[in-house]
Amino acid sequence: MPVAASGKLTLSEEQVQRIAKALADARRYEILKKLSARKAAIPCSEMLAGAGISPATLSHHMRELELAGLVLAEKDGKFVRYSLQQPVLRAYLDRLKADLA
Repeated sequence: MPVAASGKLTLSEEQVQRIAKALADARRYEILKKLSARKAAIPCSEMLAGAGISPATLSHHMRELELAGLVLAEKDGKFVRYSLQQPVLRAYLDRLKADLA
């Protein structure tokens, strides 16, 4: 993702739309809230615990969040840990403010 001269991350129109689509799903929004409450990456098994969804459904949602750039998936062997990409989320919020406020 490009960085402006000011040092801020800039998002393309396609990235903005992809993030908006990802955030429009209530379950993905809840996943992001869970990730934002933690400083460290969360193992996939912990994301699944209490979610009330199948591993395949969680995988689908995490993939959409990853494609939107909101989540980073870190592989450790056959395990995956997820973390929120705060700079991308901030860039999205800044873009909304610039475009709509």
